[in-house]
Amino acid sequence: MKPLNRAALLAVSFSLLPLSLTATGEAMKVEADSFRCIREMTPVRHFYVDNLLGNLDGTLAAANAPKGAIYPPGSVVQLVPSEVMVKREAGFSPATGDWEFFELDVSDKGSSVRARGFAEVNNRFGGNCFACHAPARQPWDFVCETGHGCESIPVTRKMIGALQRSDPRCGEEVLEEGDSWALFKLKTLVLLGKTKAAITGWF
Repeated sequence: MKPLNRAALLAVSFSLLPLSLTATGEAMKVEADSFRCIREMTPVRHFYVDNLLGNLDGTLAAANAPKGAIYPPGSVVQLVPSEVMVKREAGFSPATGDWEFFELDVSDKGSSVRARGFAEVNNRFGGNCFACHAPARQPWDFVCETGHGCESIPVTRKMIGALQRSDPRCGEEVLEEGDSWALFKLKTLVLLGKTKAAITGWF
């Protein structure tokens, strides 16, 4: 019998975590319809936040704390439309600071969940979301920004803004000058990354 690899062990561990409860004693449900147009959320610098339990003030306080802070349960942190992190209840996943990561497919019909958890969720460049965010554990509660220690990704602020402004869940795009070119370069980078990964897998 082959031993489980690290990712498999993390996945099994995650599935065995106790079901977390909200303050009212009900399980916090996070499904595809929990996620909406990114521009309907609240902007903080270059990313957006929300709170699924209604505590937006608490989320904003953590996001704007100059020396870092622990985000309250229900917090949603989102940089681009297809990648999200949600703060679950205390004890949900101590290893990840109770954050759950989501990879979404987004369209004009809404959101669908491609992957969720932490071991099995990757960004568009193939990097594991939790592994990228882990260096920001202290004191930033795993939230990546410049200077938080996270591994850099080959995406410019212009590309990020273009993705936010072209979120199909928001209806008509609100692109700015240069956004179309930024999106084209991003798609090219993603394609090159996938090609490189495929070629590496052949050898």
